[in-house]
Amino acid sequence: MWIRRDWDEFFNRVRKRGTAVHPPRPVDRSARNRLVPAEGYSLAELDDAGLSLEQAEVLGLPVDALRVGSDQANVTALQMFLRASRARY
Repeated sequence: MWIRRDWDEFFNRVRKRGTAVHPPRPVDRSARNRLVPAEGYSLAELDDAGLSLEQAEVLGLPVDALRVGSDQANVTALQMFLRASRARY
């Protein structure tokens, strides 16, 4: 039988779990210079953001090794995600 303190602790943990920082979606430039969703981040974007391939896998970031080039919007999004995830822990 749970007492009130057990229920309070349970709901506090559930509330904290819902505030997780989700990784941003990668984008790529189309032929008309529009941003479209991409399969994953390129290795150049990970390198520009200061991440290794292993760190990206641990963080749950999608990586597309076949993509070539780097988009500044993705690099900025990755850097902001890293700051947010480090501040959380």
